[in-house]
Amino acid sequence: MSSLLSQASGSPIAVLNHNKPVAYLIPADTYEALMDIIEDYELAKLVEERLGDKEQAVSVSLDDL
Repeated sequence: MSSLLSQASGSPIAVLNHNKPVAYLIPADTYEALMDIIEDYELAKLVEERLGDKEQAVSVSLDDL
């Protein structure tokens, strides 16, 4: 199985059952990269949401922190 993944060069490999995909195999590095992209996307959504609440922000000085 690992030789198939190395031949795929990071692309997913479909596992078929009766010619229908039932699973996809991807190398660990590709999976980790996808998780990083998803995490960045979720953080960007959170930033956008919080920017909408900017008028509720409380000003503080760095000395107060």
